[in-house]
Amino acid sequence: MNNQSEAGGPRFAYMDRNVAQVRARIRAAAERAGRGDDVGLIAAVKYTDAPHIAELARLGVRDVGENRVQQLLEHWEALDRAGLRFHFIGTLQTNKVKYIADKVCMIHSLDSLRLAGEIERQMQKLGRRMDVLVEINSGQEPNKSGLLPAEAPGFCAALGQFPHLRLRGLMTMAPKCEKKEDYRKYFRETYRLGLDIWQKKLHNNIDRPLFSMGMSESFETAIEEGADLVRVGRALFADPGAPAPGD
Repeated sequence: MNNQSEAGGPRFAYMDRNVAQVRARIRAAAERAGRGDDVGLIAAVKYTDAPHIAELARLGVRDVGENRVQQLLEHWEALDRAGLRFHFIGTLQTNKVKYIADKVCMIHSLDSLRLAGEIERQMQKLGRRMDVLVEINSGQEPNKSGLLPAEAPGFCAALGQFPHLRLRGLMTMAPKCEKKEDYRKYFRETYRLGLDIWQKKLHNNIDRPLFSMGMSESFETAIEEGADLVRVGRALFADPGAPAPGD
């Protein structure tokens, strides 16, 4: 089924404004940080549907961030996928890797060698490599996935044993903060951690790490602290006439 036939109609009129506003905020944050136009926007689609994703694609937002395997598969079937790039940004169970291995361009949430081994196995079958980001639990929250910062250097070094994985950088989900400024220390520490790991690792052929940091309430601060990819949901999909979904 192709839901893109609905794109651009009155139902989606607010999204044009949302996308323009988010892009303007990304540019402004990059300018404040003395950076160029090199920040990638990933639409976090956990709380939306295929027609809204199709409208985003029409507006030029082509990187889709999926949190749930089943939802990714539903979107995959419903969308005209030409030009879309799917990222997996949620917690990934090893028994679900086989369902997404041929569909995503990057996994942002690698946090165990067991998961790395399964990704390796599936990618070996496909005869290609998967770009991965190591998830950092920057707030050291006991109920959140991701590696503690102190665990990251050894873990990243151990990924050298998996030839079908290509380590590209780090991802973090900062703790929920009341003020934008409160997010800064988590993004800054993750950025410094990544640079330190890359300076000491010899097996990786990526010149510099990528950083996937920041969501609707924090992406500007994340950009100022070095984010290359931001994962934005609510700010893209919130309809002024309806209750706003979350990221």
